[in-house]
Amino acid sequence: MRLRRRRCLVCYWHAGAFVVHGYPRLSPLELHPVAVEMLAAFDDWIELDRAMEDLVGFDRASIEEAVAVLRENSLLLQEGSDEANEDEKIFDQWGPWAPEASLFHYATQDEHYVRVDLAFDSLESTANDANEVVPDDGIKRRVHTLFTTYPEADRLLLPRGSTRLSEPFDQVLHRRRTHRDFTDQPVSLETFSALLAMVFGPVDFIDSGRSALLRRTSASGGSRQEIDACVGVLNVEGVPPGTYHYNCLEHSLELLGEGLTRDQVVELCGRQEWAGATAFIVVLCATIDRMLSKYRTPRAYRICLLNAGHLGQTFALAATALGLGPFQTAAFHDSTVAEFCGLDNIGRTPLYILAAGHPNNDPITPPLAGLDTFRRTSLYTQQRGSA
Repeated sequence: MRLRRRRCLVCYWHAGAFVVHGYPRLSPLELHPVAVEMLAAFDDWIELDRAMEDLVGFDRASIEEAVAVLRENSLLLQEGSDEANEDEKIFDQWGPWAPEASLFHYATQDEHYVRVDLAFDSLESTANDANEVVPDDGIKRRVHTLFTTYPEADRLLLPRGSTRLSEPFDQVLHRRRTHRDFTDQPVSLETFSALLAMVFGPVDFIDSGRSALLRRTSASGGSRQEIDACVGVLNVEGVPPGTYHYNCLEHSLELLGEGLTRDQVVELCGRQEWAGATAFIVVLCATIDRMLSKYRTPRAYRICLLNAGHLGQTFALAATALGLGPFQTAAFHDSTVAEFCGLDNIGRTPLYILAAGHPNNDPITPPLAGLDTFRRTSLYTQQRGSA
């Protein structure tokens, strides 16, 4: 019988303990760090007696005991077993994305195994007292705040004129495209203001039973509304180029930094040269405590990412309806963007970049796919039916 360590496995230190975390469906397991040496001896399929030759300094009884524990917890797999076959398939499928993306995907896939008490207690222990509250049930939670503000910043109050979007919704859906070619025409203050209000402004406020929550035109998990908008302005009438925080309660721009150039926007957007021609960019920034105030499980970070996608789509459709050309990108260096927005990249972190400007009247569009194109295209992923 030959054994091999699970390929889908990550080791780390957490709350003073050494943790071996296999996936999928495995709980994080606290072990002695010597487990690494044991697992390393089974890097590829090998018989126990042969592996013992590499484990110098351990007696046979202790090795057999350790191997039994690792096998019991599915960290060592038996050749030909269903678990081993699944492990190999996952490792091959996720390929260059492993282990970061595959661990995130599988470790947050099923909530039932998460040690909520340990995970959340460790977060609470590092929180500031000002960010904590102990309600009647005695469970310490993060305070949920509705808005972010920079009270000392200079601010520009935006106009609140009504902008009617009379274009039929189906036409807006079909006209929505990602634009990468823009004119030098500035975006009017009224259009810019209307877009920010429609996407990021509050629609109404509801009673959660514990406190007030706000709703926007986009869906938000638990109505946490943890995502703020940091705006980089290049070419908007009446707004000096610079970096601003959109205060959605005041409907104002709070000045974070004066001046912004096309080269800076290109750098922020992963050095994509066409990005510098846009009129403005919007960085979606997550305030983690707002999500932690309700959801304790790591899966909630998925919700933050989904919420960013909701806002991105609403932004693209609203911009299209207002006659602008939108684009969105995840191709950026998080640390650079966080510094640009004045975020600590710990409790407040960038997730997504949106932008818009006046699209070129004669945009370069790819040709429609013809018969020859489809001859070179794989149309379907073949799936076998379940037995």
